[in-house]
Amino acid sequence: MTAPTALSLAEIGQAFDQRRLSARDLVETAIANHARWDSKLHAYSLWTPDIARAMAQHADDVLAGGRRFGPLHGVPIAPKDLFAVAGMPTFAGSPRRLPARWEQDGPVIAALRRQAGVFTGKTHMVEFAFGGTGVNAHWGCPRNPWDVTQERSPGGSSSGAGIALLEGSALIALGTDTAGSVRIPASATGTVGLKVTAGRWSTDGIVPLSHSFDTPGVLARSVADAALAFAAIDPGAPRAIEPANLTGLRIGIDDAMWEDCALGIAEAAKAALDRLTRAGATPKPVSISAFAGAVEIFRRGSLSAVELQRFLARELPAWIERLDSINAPAIRRAADASDAAHRDRLAQLEALAASARTEIAGIDVIAAPTLTITPPLLSAIRDSESHWNANRALTRNTVPVNYLGLCAISLPVGFDAARMPVGLQLVARPRQEETLLAVALAAERVLGTARDLLGVPPLLA
Repeated sequence: MTAPTALSLAEIGQAFDQRRLSARDLVETAIANHARWDSKLHAYSLWTPDIARAMAQHADDVLAGGRRFGPLHGVPIAPKDLFAVAGMPTFAGSPRRLPARWEQDGPVIAALRRQAGVFTGKTHMVEFAFGGTGVNAHWGCPRNPWDVTQERSPGGSSSGAGIALLEGSALIALGTDTAGSVRIPASATGTVGLKVTAGRWSTDGIVPLSHSFDTPGVLARSVADAALAFAAIDPGAPRAIEPANLTGLRIGIDDAMWEDCALGIAEAAKAALDRLTRAGATPKPVSISAFAGAVEIFRRGSLSAVELQRFLARELPAWIERLDSINAPAIRRAADASDAAHRDRLAQLEALAASARTEIAGIDVIAAPTLTITPPLLSAIRDSESHWNANRALTRNTVPVNYLGLCAISLPVGFDAARMPVGLQLVARPRQEETLLAVALAAERVLGTARDLLGVPPLLA
C-alpha cells in the first residue's frame, strides 16, 4: 500500500474528499518518517508533533462536516525558522529566542492556518538567512542525503526545507528568497523551489534579511504540488493553473549563465532543454547584460548585509554580539556603509531591472542551470574565505532574479558528475508567476517529477 505521504497533493485532496484518508493518518505518517530519519538529517530546529496532531484533528473535524478549505487542508507544512507562527518560538537561526512580536502569524502563515494546514515545526536555516551554503555555527547544518559518504551542503539559507520534504515529514516547506535561498536548496536537494516576485506576497511576520529583496517562497516535491501551494497562498491566483502549450514557446538561452559549470551540470540541463525542444519549445539565444550587471553589484558587497545590519541595530542589538563567526565580519562592516552609497546601488539596480525587462520582452522564459557548482562539502567551507567563495558561486545564477525584480522556479532535471541533483531554473518577467508555473508544469509533464527522474536519495534508500 502506498504511504499517504508519497501521494501528490491532488491525490491527498481526493482521498480526503472520498474519506479514504484522514489528516491525522497523514500527519502520523509524517511524524513516523521524521522519527526514522531525524538522527541522520536534522531538518528541523523545532519539531512540534503535538501541535501538528492538534491541527490535524481540527482539519479532520472540518472534513467530517463536509468541507475542505483548500488544496493544503490537512497537509503537513514546514515553515522556515524566520516565519512567525503563533504558539511557536522563533530564533531565525540565532542562539536566542526573538521577542514575542515574532510569534504572531503574518499573512502567509495566516492563509495556511485558515486553510487548515498542519505545521510540523520550524526548519533549520542560516542565521538571519545571510548565506546560501546552509552552514550555521549555532544550530548545525542538515545533511544532504544524496551523498552517503561525505556531508554536503543542502543549500541555504532555507537549509532544512528541502530535507524535510525528502524525509517525508512535510509535503510543503516554506522558505524565503533574497538571493536564491529557496532555489539553491531546491536544486541541491532535488526538489522544486518557487521564488515569487518581491512584493507579490507580504513579508509581514517574517524576520527580515533585506526589505528590498526578501520574498517568501515555496519548496515542494513536484511542480504540480508547488502550483497548488501557490494557489493556496496567493489571494489573486486562479484556483488551478494548466500546463502551457510547449509548441512555439520561446525559451531564452543566455550563454553566460551556462559557462563555468561543474562537470555534468550544463550537460544535464541541456539534455532537459533538448527534450523540451523536441516537444515543441523554441530555444532563442539572448544576451541579457543586466544579469551580469546585477552579479557585479552583488559581488561588490551585499546590499542585504547593510539592510540586515540596520535591522539588527534598530530592533535586536543584543544579537549582534553573538553572530555566527562566519557572517559577523561582513554584517559588522556593513555598519560603515553610507546611506548615499546604498541608495546609489539600489538606483543602479532599478536601471538594470528596466533594461532586463526590455531585453527579455521577446521570450516567454529564460532557462539556465540553477546552480553552476556541485553542493560543496561541509568540510571545504569551514573558514570564512572558503565559505564566501562558495556562496558567490552558489548565487551566481540566482541573485540576478532577485536584484532585477523577476520571478523564477527551479525544478530537478538530473544529476551532475558527482551524482548530486541538477536544477533547471526558469525565469519570467515580474508578476508572471502563473505563466512561469504553466511552463514549469508543461516541462514536468515532459521530463517527469523529481521521483521519476532522481529516485530516492541513497541515504534514505
